[in-house]
Amino acid sequence: MTDLAVDTHNTFNAEQVRQDFPILHQEVHGKPLVYLDNAATTQKPEAVIQAIVDYYRQDNSNVHRGAHTLAERATEKFENARVKVAGLINAPEARQVIWTRGTSESINLIAASWGRSQLKEGDRILVSAMEHHSNIVPWQMIAAQMGATVEPIPVDNTGSIDLAAFEAMLDDSVRMVACGHVSNALGSVNPVEQIIRLAHAAGAVCLIDGAQAMSHLQVDVQALDCDFYVFSAHKMFGPTGVGVLYGKVELLETMPPYQGGGEMIETVSFAGTTYNQLPYKFEAGTPDIAGVIALGAAVDYLQSIDRDAAERHERDLLEYAEAKARAMPGITLVGTAAERTGVLSFLMDGTHPHDVGMLLDQQGVAVRTGNHCAQPIMDQLGIPGTVRASFCFYNTRADIDRLFEALAKAKQFLVEE
Repeated sequence: MTDLAVDTHNTFNAEQVRQDFPILHQEVHGKPLVYLDNAATTQKPEAVIQAIVDYYRQDNSNVHRGAHTLAERATEKFENARVKVAGLINAPEARQVIWTRGTSESINLIAASWGRSQLKEGDRILVSAMEHHSNIVPWQMIAAQMGATVEPIPVDNTGSIDLAAFEAMLDDSVRMVACGHVSNALGSVNPVEQIIRLAHAAGAVCLIDGAQAMSHLQVDVQALDCDFYVFSAHKMFGPTGVGVLYGKVELLETMPPYQGGGEMIETVSFAGTTYNQLPYKFEAGTPDIAGVIALGAAVDYLQSIDRDAAERHERDLLEYAEAKARAMPGITLVGTAAERTGVLSFLMDGTHPHDVGMLLDQQGVAVRTGNHCAQPIMDQLGIPGTVRASFCFYNTRADIDRLFEALAKAKQFLVEE
């Protein structure tokens, strides 16, 4: 792994970091790849890729109950990854880290397990109006079953949560407040500390969707005092198909299992079954062992870099991109909250986002187009979607220059001809 120190000018050495990511060094349509789709998934450093290869080449075995060396090695690496994740987010105990398939499954688990055991008719669930569908639909599903309602927390047209309106919505009928830490569609960094504090003052439980935060921000679940925090490995330089659910012990211990099967049981008989202790009662069946071990490698990688310098670098990238966007006629920024990270979402006058994205791809620039699984906020803004360029610490100002050179050519083709 490359030594990821800052350079002599105290700036983040993104060019050096890029050497750790093999996928970035290729051409697309004969052009050097510029990868600006990090909000959808981040690329993987060599250390993460190698962790997967090493597991299958050297340690492939099921975990926990095998009485042989391979099983012992696999189990040790699997559980060490849990300890690493707990350390990364400052969880009090590793048993509060539950493995899932991703952020979506983590939220579905909480909605099904906590929701089914705690919600009743007339209860209210508040979610911000800019949420990803994964933090809306599971709540709608459980609310329909339990007679509860799901209500949007107002968001203004800059992409900022209306805290005064949120506070006015709170009363003792609100049982759950679910909010993203960072908006995937707009890049807004939400005031989650205040949201959690206000929710708790009203007696509500608070879930924070950290899928978009983990690659950009340093997260401390104890300082936040959130009840649940969820995120995905693949958006923080790990593999797809692995996610994390952090929860407070007092909540997790009272929640019934989400699924039944192996591992989540203590004893099984036809007279009745007793369930395993945390975290295993929520981890039915054989997990993605290689993926979990590779997530541990991703955590090691994140902790090997200067996170403060990386955050400053990413802020510089966003400010640089915004300045270029504002200087280009016909570009309208979508999402202009005061606190933002990682995302430049925009429209080009006289074009459809999908057409812009296709022409950028022809020039080797990878962005995402559409509603970004955030249809309610797009409907509020009266637009079908946006072009979204999303940045990471391995991006550079040169990448942004390439983006805007490609946009100028796309504009010439789509608008000016």
